[in-house]
Amino acid sequence: MNKTAPAGEIVEALRLLEKDRLVLAIHDASFPAAANEDIGRGSPYANGGTDFLRFARRLGFNGIQFGPQGQTSRDDPSPYDGTLFSRNILSIDWSAVAGDSLFSGLLDPHRLQRMVEGNPNPDGRHTAYRYVYDASHAALEALYGNLHNALDDGLSAELEAFSDRHKAWLFPDALYHALSVESGGRHQRDWPVRNEACSGRDLYQHTPEKDVACAARQASLLAHHRLFMERYRLGQYIVHRQHAGLRQRARELGLRLYGDLQVGLSPCDLWSRGGIYLPNYYMGAPPSRTNPEGQPWSYGVLDPDQYHDDDGRPGPVLNFMAARINKMMTEFDGLRVDHPHGLVCPWVYKVDDPDPLHAVQHGARLFSSPDLSDHPQLAHYAIVRSEQLNKQLSRHDDHWVSTMDPSQIDRFAILLDYLVEAVMAHGGSVNDVLCEILSTQPHELQQVIQRHGLNRFRVTQKADLDNPEDVYRSENARPEDWIMVGNHDTQPIWRLARQWERTGENLRQAEYLARRLQPDGNIGPLVQELAGNRCKLVHAKFADLFIGPARHVMIFFADLLGLEEVYNAPGTINDENWSLRVPPDYARNYADACSSGSALDLSRVLALALKQRGTEFSRAHAGLIARLERSGR
Repeated sequence: MNKTAPAGEIVEALRLLEKDRLVLAIHDASFPAAANEDIGRGSPYANGGTDFLRFARRLGFNGIQFGPQGQTSRDDPSPYDGTLFSRNILSIDWSAVAGDSLFSGLLDPHRLQRMVEGNPNPDGRHTAYRYVYDASHAALEALYGNLHNALDDGLSAELEAFSDRHKAWLFPDALYHALSVESGGRHQRDWPVRNEACSGRDLYQHTPEKDVACAARQASLLAHHRLFMERYRLGQYIVHRQHAGLRQRARELGLRLYGDLQVGLSPCDLWSRGGIYLPNYYMGAPPSRTNPEGQPWSYGVLDPDQYHDDDGRPGPVLNFMAARINKMMTEFDGLRVDHPHGLVCPWVYKVDDPDPLHAVQHGARLFSSPDLSDHPQLAHYAIVRSEQLNKQLSRHDDHWVSTMDPSQIDRFAILLDYLVEAVMAHGGSVNDVLCEILSTQPHELQQVIQRHGLNRFRVTQKADLDNPEDVYRSENARPEDWIMVGNHDTQPIWRLARQWERTGENLRQAEYLARRLQPDGNIGPLVQELAGNRCKLVHAKFADLFIGPARHVMIFFADLLGLEEVYNAPGTINDENWSLRVPPDYARNYADACSSGSALDLSRVLALALKQRGTEFSRAHAGLIARLERSGR
């Protein structure tokens, strides 16, 4: 028997409930590590990461949703501000490097031991971000120093092949990081003039008169920074090699891997690819139900004039999109599209407003602003006409645009069309494009995703129980949608359930869930049972995911394990944010926690969902339900 395969009861229950994908969401840093390998941060590539993937598979998960995996800066652990092409060397499994025959004898085993012993968070429950950042870069420097003095022909050939394959992004990323180190690790906006002057957009603007100058400048910079750039290349080679190994292990386990196509970009990408972004506008989030003030992200806005060249062929923006998506689809089985609004109808605001919050609150949609007096520059990019707008509404309202003709939808869809076509070309389907559409879905975006049969997210902990048509209620989902109780940006459901008890919201939640789970009976006893036991209430909240029409379910790791600590408080920058990890004793404690109801017991949840189908269905599948309930005790 395959010890990593889910129990047959789980597989059968998911089939009967018509759920195709059950995906566990976890970011790299949150993985657990083996005790003798924990340097203060998790990695999916290490032994502890592999063990956790096996654990997830046994529970019935058939996919893993990662966060962005780009290189982050020393002062900002947010994966959503990482590089778009380079991978984060903080995810390197240094124990595996030490044991890799390619690097035999080149990494002092005592260094790994010292890295583990120096971990300031040895309990393994939180990352030690800056410690790991410094230790990982020091380990790479030491490895490169030994390697540089003893490079064998086989490894040299592999490094050269890797460099040649990825030179389009590897050279500018390596150069940026060399210049950043020379500038004291500062953001590129704070670089000295000598480094600021050699911006990536200058190096890669190919006009006849500039090509010679750019080539000379590149050669000069390469000569000056060669050793650091080669060291950067080595780190990228190692982490890409380890990711390829992860993909192979995932296939053997029967797990699909989903990457995160983040909407933001790092300082590195802004520096090296800034020429494809609008100079006068940033992208952010408009005021909404979940963020009434809006969010000034300061992210770049892709320049629509560079989608195509003068002859109608793919221009710099589409070439960039193709390179990015094709790379990700060689590394994953599907993509979570972070804030797809940014590809279809970005909310933009002025760069020169000294108050970013004021700016984002008075922003506009890039392609839906034909005649705004405070944004006259946007008329150039308008796709819709003035008579197609509901001007009595706020311009960030989902119905600001009232109608569009097919040719206009085609123009809004250019970037998302490109993405979907690339996923399909790599053997994926529309079910492998996960659109993180939350509380806002402008008419423009709705029309674009409908043409492909794409999905949206339904986060049920945010559901408005007073509004039968609320987008977060499970009964309003569509089969193609992805449904979840929470994600990396929300409170863990176990923490929220405690709040519900204090505020009395637990009774309202219990009444709603009882009507969902027992639609044809007397719900009074079930309401009292759920309202009186927050653990049962949480399990009912998860059962609600499995009884609706959405065929794809996602569960965040903290919700699975019964954790109550917040992983990410949006907009917060401190040493605690983004630091929560899977506890090292998760495997030993999970069964006991499930028995007490203080962690998510999927068997119990699926039994609840099956019984919701009614008396006749329950009789027909009584054996399965009984086995699920027994395994859930």
